[in-house]
Formats: sequence, C-alpha cells, structure tokens
Amino acid sequence: MTRVVVVGSINMDLVTLASRFAAPGETLLGERFLTVHGGKGANQAVAAARLGADVTLIGALGDDAFGEQLHAGLAHEGISLEHVARIPDCGSGTASITVAQGENHIIVVPAANARVTPAQIERAQSTLASADAILVQMEIPLDAVEATLRLGHSLGKPVILNPAPAQPLPLEWLKLARYLTPNQHELAILLDAGPAEDFRALMQRSPAPVVLTHGAEGAWYCDAGEPVHQSGFKIDVVDSTGAGDTFNAALAVFLHEGLPAAVRKACAAAALSVSKLGAQGGMPRLDELDRWLVSHG
Repeated sequence: MTRVVVVGSINMDLVTLASRFAAPGETLLGERFLTVHGGKGANQAVAAARLGADVTLIGALGDDAFGEQLHAGLAHEGISLEHVARIPDCGSGTASITVAQGENHIIVVPAANARVTPAQIERAQSTLASADAILVQMEIPLDAVEATLRLGHSLGKPVILNPAPAQPLPLEWLKLARYLTPNQHELAILLDAGPAEDFRALMQRSPAPVVLTHGAEGAWYCDAGEPVHQSGFKIDVVDSTGAGDTFNAALAVFLHEGLPAAVRKACAAAALSVSKLGAQGGMPRLDELDRWLVSHG
C-alpha cells in the first residue's frame, strides 16, 4: 500500500449554488446552500485514501463545531490524524464557494490553518520518513511549506508542491520539490513570468519538473526534454471544485508506476471528481477509477 503524507489545510466549505455569479454590488437569489468538508490538504488526503493509499494528514483544526465535524469526517475516511493539531480559542478554516454553470468562485478564511508551524512538521519527521510521497499546498503558512520541502528533500522523499493559492516563491525552495503541479495561471505567478509567455516554455525553465493541470484538456508534464500532453477525459461537469486536489492525490498515489501512468490516472480521477457536487463528493474510489480506465481505453 502506497504511503502518502499530506501537509495542508482543513476547511469547512460553505457552498452556494446559483444560476450565475453575482455582479459587484448585486444581490442574487441562490438555488441551494450546503456545508461540505474541504480544504486543499483535507481534500487531497481524502482523495488519496479513496484511491487505496495509507494516508496521514498534518494540519490544524479549531475547537469549534466545524472542527469536530471535520475531524470525524477525516477519521471516517481512514486517515491518520495524529499530527492534526487542535487549536484552543480558534475557529476552523472556512471556504465560501459559489458554484454557477460548472465553475466556482472561492474565498478562504484560514483560521486554524494559519497556526500550522515548522515545529509541527519537525515533530512528524518519522512519519515523513516512512512516506512514499509527500503532498503540500499553500493554504498554510509559508514557513511550514518551506519546512516540509526541506525535511522531505533531506529524507530523500518525493515532495509534490501544489502551488495554490499561487505566489512567487524562492527558486531555492522550488528546487527542493520533486514535482510542481500548478495550472497555467499558477505557473506564471510562481515563476514571476509575463502573461504572454507560453506555458510550455515556462515548464522547461522551471527549476523543478512540472506537471501542469490544464482543465478539461488534461495535463502536460515535463520531467526531461519537451513537455508531453496527456489528454483529458470527457464527462458532464457538475462541480469543478476539488478536481485539482483529486489530480494531485492520484499523482502521489500512482507515482511509483512512472510519471506517464500516474498523470493519465490523475487526469481520469480528476474527470470523475467533477461529476458530483462538492470538493470531496465526487472523489472516486480505486475500483471506480479502474473501471473507468478500462471502459475508456
């Protein structure tokens, strides 16, 4: 069983469904409201667990009702939570999400996620040392991201950095990652590039190999040489929230099969994830993914 350690955020998603997005200053009647477990770290942990991995999550929750619900949900998925801190007198992270016409707008309030520390990462060294792959994103403090990159690299573990929300990072940090997994917009921000620069050129000048998500068109990957395109899988889109997290999780779970196979499976898993509502709602299980891949050649 592949061992995956995820370092990242845990949120309660507050989801509103509407026929369209409201214009600035406009009040619009929504169609439905629901609360859904989310956060990029939690999403990637759930997706990896459903794909058959042995998953440990490193993060933080508040001492509020959302924290209790989120902790119980993650435990139900079989995820190890020994390194999820409970922060007193602090709320859990939230994400306010509006979904319209298959797209989403998201505003994140970090709350307890902002209390993940390098010391917490260091305390999990033995867990990281046993991992087959480490996933980290950027909804936690950057010093904790740096600590994950440095410790994972020093342990000789493949660290996958999902640079979202995107911002420029020191090149020294990027060199510590085994793979960077941005979308086209995030890659340009990460490398402080102009909007006109072709993403394939950016992939080749990145200080670490890039696996670039490209929406319905699939993904591009560049480990050595020219970027290679992996086509996407067609499916009716209900909610695209969590597709990128599913992609990253699948990449980590199947990385031992080689990069081309892992990227193909990641594209298929991401496609399946958008067929249902909620970031975690459509994340496929391993048997579902296997059947999908057989039926789609």
